[in-house]
Amino acid sequence: MHKPYNSTIMNDISYIHNNSDLAILKQIGQFIKEKRIERNINQEVLASNAVISRSTLSLIERGENISLINLIKILRTLDILYVLDRFSPAPQISPMLLAKEEQKKRKRVFSYKQKPENEDLGW
Repeated sequence: MHKPYNSTIMNDISYIHNNSDLAILKQIGQFIKEKRIERNINQEVLASNAVISRSTLSLIERGENISLINLIKILRTLDILYVLDRFSPAPQISPMLLAKEEQKKRKRVFSYKQKPENEDLGW
């Protein structure tokens, strides 16, 4: 059974308000608008390059609901797909490979005695 987050946190009004669906949509829209303005691109140009309508871009910038595919188009056009990196699964190392790598690790320090160069052999 899946347990929710700490119930006191979930019931906190500020948590619910700041993390509501609408609040998150507004944050995403604000982020996209800021990135668009940073790049000095107007809505018409960005929409055209993303192959969406200007009204769709306007909707997301206002925090309205749009399709995920349109969001991806906008992120790609702004060259900010990196924001989706958190959704990529972490690479998994197989237990066999992990065991082999563990065997390769040095377990001791070896010191080599060096002969002095001008050693007197007593002749």
